[in-house]
Amino acid sequence: MPSRVLYAKEGRVAYVTINRPEVLNALDLRTHEELAEVWDDFEQDDDLWVGVLSGAGGRAFSVGQDLKELVALTEAGRARPATFGSRGRPGWPRLTERFSLAKPLVAKVCGYALGGGFELALACDIIVASEDAEFGLPEARLGLVAGAGGVFRLTRQLPYRTALGHLLTGRRLCASRACELGLVNEVVPAADLDKAVEAWLEDLLACAPLAVRAIKEAALTSSALPLADAFATRYVWEERRMWSEDALEGPRSFVEKRPPRWKGR
Repeated sequence: MPSRVLYAKEGRVAYVTINRPEVLNALDLRTHEELAEVWDDFEQDDDLWVGVLSGAGGRAFSVGQDLKELVALTEAGRARPATFGSRGRPGWPRLTERFSLAKPLVAKVCGYALGGGFELALACDIIVASEDAEFGLPEARLGLVAGAGGVFRLTRQLPYRTALGHLLTGRRLCASRACELGLVNEVVPAADLDKAVEAWLEDLLACAPLAVRAIKEAALTSSALPLADAFATRYVWEERRMWSEDALEGPRSFVEKRPPRWKGR
């Protein structure tokens, strides 16, 4: 049976591709299980410094939960009511709940990013989208809620009233509007999407990996803290960076007028 998720390692980069193009990369339970294995490996592999998440086929990043599977399981009495989070369900913790994942992730979005697919993109750190990309959380129109973090992340990443308007109505966002609102980092023609993502990867890999992780951890951890508490909070990756070889290598390479040689330690 074909893999629901393709996982490739090229140098310091992990490429993760949801591989169900025939159903616009809908997320069934097996896909979640395979993704969990991938994220476990990505976190544990010290040779990997950054990841790219995308969808196969060119028509969709992902349209979210496989509703055909949900209906079939419900009618068979094998599905229990779902709410926020995925604890106790296949694939837990899913990407949307891996709150301590410090390695940066780039979402490469073309076509539809809807429901749980949009929530996966929201859980990434950088979103690069093609001009034909569409984002939306249609759960309210289906009697559901955006329980994989959409309710929580969208209201943090967009102006509150703008986010609520999309959550309450299921209205979609085109790529250009998402970029105007600061939800997407860059929008390019579909033919240039790979090139744009590679440019972001080049910039990320030019930075010290421990510094990148420390910045991501501090930004996420402090986002809801008073400023004084943010300064006083302990950050695990910052402590690693502070005492690392790379913290010495950066200034030394600048003084010696040469590219830094990052070791990630």
